[in-house]
Amino acid sequence: MRPLVLYDILSELPGNSFSPNPAKTRFVLRYKNIPFVTLWVEYAEISIAMKSIGSTPIGRKDRQGADVYTVPVLNDPNTGAIITDSLEIASYLEKTYPEKPIFSNNSEPLIRALDSTHFSLILPAFKPLFARSAEILSPASGKFFTEARSANVPLPWGVGHDGDWDPLKKMYNTVYEWYQKTDGKWIMGNTFSYADIIVAASLLWYKRVVKEDEWAKISSWNEGKWAQLLADVEQECNLA
Repeated sequence: MRPLVLYDILSELPGNSFSPNPAKTRFVLRYKNIPFVTLWVEYAEISIAMKSIGSTPIGRKDRQGADVYTVPVLNDPNTGAIITDSLEIASYLEKTYPEKPIFSNNSEPLIRALDSTHFSLILPAFKPLFARSAEILSPASGKFFTEARSANVPLPWGVGHDGDWDPLKKMYNTVYEWYQKTDGKWIMGNTFSYADIIVAASLLWYKRVVKEDEWAKISSWNEGKWAQLLADVEQECNLA
């Protein structure tokens, strides 16, 4: 079996990885024990790089009216498939490599709905997270990131006050209720699934980009649930 190729965003952090959507794909690949390599792309060069491999734009236009490309993109040399979008990649991997399922018991439709709900909950909390993300990119990519993302999440992006984190805390109070309604440690009780990967990938993003005291604050919410959940998912996906 030839290794699959995952395209992810280059950063100035040790190990590079920080972006939540490519992290979802990495979690799935490691959980399913599928061999892969990562190719790192400057944020400012994503469109050029993805066009060059024949990736599909995401159906949105930038301020100049050009097609928007994004990562993760997964290239599977074993089938010739090139897939864009973390959720579509997960669906592809489940169908093509069904061992160790991430959508058990026909749960994919429900987890797709959860993914959409999770995004709508986290959207109001993006400003401080985007501010910290821009800081860990190269200067050119940080500028490009700010210009691109501010089209949907207007500036200023504050991180200077405790109140800047209130929308994120409110969001996690809701997600905490999801976990409280199950009998096990996962959203589907004792069955690990892509739903837990969705939650963990965002937690990994915060841990990688925010300041140490900011992560300590997030980790303390909901009785320390989130640092533990991230550690549990990393262990389940052979990333601990």
